[in-house]
Amino acid sequence: MAKSKVLIDNDKTIVTEWSFDVGDSTGHHTHKYNYIVVPMLDGELKVIDNNNNETISKLTKGGVYYREKGIEHMKNLFGYLFLYYYMQPIVFFGE
Repeated sequence: MAKSKVLIDNDKTIVTEWSFDVGDSTGHHTHKYNYIVVPMLDGELKVIDNNNNETISKLTKGGVYYREKGIEHMKNLFGYLFLYYYMQPIVFFGE
């Protein structure tokens, strides 16, 4: 199973570090917040959605991506990888 470690959890944001070994999975889950992923190493994830459709996501170190809350899926790793998930709510300057 993939391992998670919460690095920041306050009223503005949540930052979670995920580490995967080859073959690890996040288990099926639904995202409660919008989120940003920052891969710390290159790797490939098999993403399985709630309809059992499979896609391969090629991640590149530093290649940031954003997703909306409500996504349901499970992720399995093909290569060693660290991910950071930055979850909202995020309050920006001037708000």
